[in-house]
Amino acid sequence: MTKSTKVNAAILIIGNEILSGRTQDTNTSTLALWLNSIGVKVNEVRVIPDVENIIVNTLNVLRKTNNYVFTTGGIGPTHDDITAESVSKVFGLKYEIHEEAYKILEAYYKPGEFNEGRQKMVRMPQNAELILNPTSGAPGFSVENVFCLPGVPSILKSMLGGLKNRIVGGEPILSYTISLKTVESEIANSLTKVQDQNKDVEIGSYPFFHAGKLGVSIVLRSEKQSKIDTCNSQILEFIKEKKIEVVDR
Repeated sequence: MTKSTKVNAAILIIGNEILSGRTQDTNTSTLALWLNSIGVKVNEVRVIPDVENIIVNTLNVLRKTNNYVFTTGGIGPTHDDITAESVSKVFGLKYEIHEEAYKILEAYYKPGEFNEGRQKMVRMPQNAELILNPTSGAPGFSVENVFCLPGVPSILKSMLGGLKNRIVGGEPILSYTISLKTVESEIANSLTKVQDQNKDVEIGSYPFFHAGKLGVSIVLRSEKQSKIDTCNSQILEFIKEKKIEVVDR
């Protein structure tokens, strides 16, 4: 893959606890920031329940339309952890004990602690590649372009370093933020003109209320710093004309 290649990914958050609101999803932010830093653009994020046919159908769509798919959740020891079995069905592979994963967990637990429930965590698609877990022993796994990670945020975060050499990205996506003391309607037309002249820069505007100040943050994103700089100077030009104040967030 050359550096100019656009590389994209989808994130699939699996778990009833996210949909019910009992657990807050922070994994999307962690994964998206990390992927952007290695030049992989996140195209979409979906949150789905622990239901086999939904997992299978969703993965079949996402893996064909993205270079990479990252799943989080559903690879623990309980009855509703069905991600590994579902991924086996997606690829038509046997769902079986992974010998290397078995050895890792057998060594990780004290004698007698590697019980039937925990042994479920070493059952995965045949010949899956392991994603090592430096925090709690139980590995994640990947099959082709699908990478399956745990749902616990601190554990997921600790496993990303081991993945870096297996993900081929494009150029890292750079971003720059300008915060203004204004409202979106005041800058909407001018911002549209700047966007029309800078198709290669993604421009987003996000209202904020911070320390008693109401304003709008404009975020510029591109693989090229020069394109961000051009865009930034055009924005600074119109905010000067409109006498809009730049604020420090």
